[in-house]
Amino acid sequence: MLITTTPTIEGRTIGQYLGIVCGEAILGANVIRDLFASITDIVGGRSRAYEQELGKARQIALQEAMAEAQKLGGNAVVGVDIDYEVIRQGMLMVSVSGTAVTVG
Repeated sequence: MLITTTPTIEGRTIGQYLGIVCGEAILGANVIRDLFASITDIVGGRSRAYEQELGKARQIALQEAMAEAQKLGGNAVVGVDIDYEVIRQGMLMVSVSGTAVTVG
C-alpha cells in the first residue's frame, strides 16, 4: 500500500477516489507517566523514550488508515495529514487522515 502526503503519486495515475480514511492512537496517562518516570536519556531537552512512543502511536494510526483504505478497495492513501493533539492532561492523540484511492 502506498501512502503519501502529496495529492498525487508521480508516475502513477489515480483511477478512483474512494473517500476519506482516518486512524487514531491515544497515549494514555499511564504510558506518559511511565515514560517520564523512566526517562534517563534526556539530552538537550529530548527524550528518546518519549519519541519512540510517539513513533509507535504514529505507526498505529497510519496502519489503521491504510487498513480502512484497503477495506474500501484502495491500494494507496494520498494527501495524508498527521496531527498530534493533547486531549486532556496526560493524554495525547495522534490522528492520521487522507484520501483512499486506487492507482494504476
